[in-house]
This record gives sequence, structure tokens and C-alpha cells, in this order.
Amino acid sequence: MFLIVGLGNPGKEYDGTRHNIGFEAIDYISNKYNIDINRTKFKGVYGEGFINNNKVILLKPTTYMNLSGESIREVINFYKLENDEVIVIYDDISLEVGKLRIREKGSAGGHNGIKSIIANIGTDIFPRVKIGVGQPTSDLVSHVLGRFNKEDMDSLIEVIDASSKAVEVIIKDGTKEAMNRFNGFKTSKKE
Repeated sequence: MFLIVGLGNPGKEYDGTRHNIGFEAIDYISNKYNIDINRTKFKGVYGEGFINNNKVILLKPTTYMNLSGESIREVINFYKLENDEVIVIYDDISLEVGKLRIREKGSAGGHNGIKSIIANIGTDIFPRVKIGVGQPTSDLVSHVLGRFNKEDMDSLIEVIDASSKAVEVIIKDGTKEAMNRFNGFKTSKKE
């Protein structure tokens, strides 16, 4: 079983913001695999289903970004999951819009959601799918809580689709294979 988590903030005011790209990716995966995210527990909303005959849980923590790890820890403890069975999808300001990067482990890099996960599960070793949201041109908070422009929106559909394919590869063939196939991915619209 795999837990696939998208990071974001709950509430309509955060829909479509850069910081909520993880939620967008989970919604995309949910639609692609017909997995209803309709249960409330573990300080989040979640659903269970299958991706290529592997049981998965899709989770969107409802704790706000800086407490995401509390939700994830509850799911890990309840289902007795290993760290390599937890895949986290989130925004990365160090990547330009339309880029994707897979990692097996690493520091939080200033991302409060990842800081919370590391603090709550006691390790920085878990697969991550990082979706580029671009560097801030003003302050960080207004950037990550801001919305994408029209040109960026076109790239996002492609990169979110790629993130769902990367998750499939992590589940089937492991994180290293996903890194080989998807690191360096860049949408065709960002030339």
C-alpha cells in the first residue's frame, strides 16, 4: 500500500494558488483512477483505491501547510506504512513553472510542509514529487499564495499529468527509476 499526499492549504481562498499545486495533483490522480476523496479522518480528506493493481490512499491534509506532518503521521501509524511507501507531491520555488523533480530524501529546503513532515515522522527519507512554481519576484508569502498567470496555467496541466505518471513509476519501479525518467522534465509550452 502507498500513501500519496498532496500538500496545500484548505479553504476556497487557497484554491488555484501556487502553494496548493499538491492538492491539484491529488485531484488529477483521483479523477484519473476514479478514486473518490470523500472521507474525513487523520486531520485530512482522503480516499482509497488502486493504481495499477496497487492499493493507494490519496490524502489532502486539512491542517494547513505548516502542520501537514500531523496528518501524514496519523495515516502512517494507522496503516503501519514504511517511509518509502509515502509519496509527497508539493510546490517548489527553486524550479521554474513546468518543471518536475523527483527526490528520495533531503532537507525541507525552507518548505514548511516538508519541515512538518520530517519533524512528525522523524526522517527526511521519503519519495517526493516537486512541481515547479517559479522564483518569487516579490516576497515569498505573496508568491506562494498567489495564483498562476494564463501562460503558466497551460504548462501546469502538462506537468501535473507528468507528476501522476511519476507517481505510477515510483509505485511500480521505485523512486530511482522515476528520477531517471522524470528529472529534467520540462513542459513543451515553456520554451
